Amino acid sequence: MSETSLKSETTTSEETTTSETAPQNKKSTCCETPNFEMPKVETPAAYRAFAESRVEQAKQAYEKLKAAADETTALFETTYSTATDIARDCRAKLIEAMSANINAAFDFGSELAGARSIPEMVERSTAHARKQFDAVSTQNREIWGLAQKLAIETVRPSTVTLAKVLDKTRQS
Repeated sequence: MSETSLKSETTTSEETTTSETAPQNKKSTCCETPNFEMPKVETPAAYRAFAESRVEQAKQAYEKLKAAADETTALFETTYSTATDIARDCRAKLIEAMSANINAAFDFGSELAGARSIPEMVERSTAHARKQFDAVSTQNREIWGLAQKLAIETVRPSTVTLAKVLDKTRQS
């Protein structure tokens, strides 16, 4: 072999070696996930139509349930507001009754202190007991009236509205 042919062989082999050992700017492909192409499959029209109808039915059912939930939320807000107002009235009535009963007890004590004889004490005690019985009866009627109002104004609208909501959801 000639010298030039030897030189060209070594040059070629050196170029090959240097290109293999040279750093590459490309990313390594050893850890990448392979890129598989999904086959293009056409869904039959009947399946598409069925799926679309089911999606539409689901949307309609969702809208009905959302409307029912909104109605129920509004009902609970109204009921809570009504119950709060009536409970406030009831609390005020209880405080008023308690105050009246305390004042009556102090008045009775001062009347008893002014009694000069035992028959006068018995007479004042009997009059006080009668007066207190009437007052407590009136107070109880007022408080029970508020309790009934609370029950009627919170339960009746709730049952009517919840029945309507349940009827609407059953129809879907």
